Amino acid sequence: MNIPASLKYTKEHEWISIEGETATIGVTDFAQGELGDIVFIEVETVGETLEESETFGTIEAVKTVSDLFMPVSGEVLEFNETLNSNPELVNKDPYGEGWIIKVKLSDPSALGHLLDAAAYGDLIGA
Repeated sequence: MNIPASLKYTKEHEWISIEGETATIGVTDFAQGELGDIVFIEVETVGETLEESETFGTIEAVKTVSDLFMPVSGEVLEFNETLNSNPELVNKDPYGEGWIIKVKLSDPSALGHLLDAAAYGDLIGA
């Protein structure tokens, strides 16, 4: 199970990488493994400002559809358009080419509730 130490995590299995006031968000290796083969990702919130825990999109696998939740409050700046034609990148490279959205943080200091790699590992029993 891959849990990069450089990222932060949510209990809903999203990861977040922070660079200045911009965050890149995706789903964890654990989440993609539980979902199975990902066939479609829908994000219709680009340009919207969402609060932490609000749904920013959905991820569809062969047998299920799951909501994607904002780990932080902010404006959705960009959707990874490559996922339109290659949603399986989330399965192959969840922390790299399989990123889902970029967000401008509303409050860069409001990250204390996120889990570090050790705490996320404990959550999933890794």
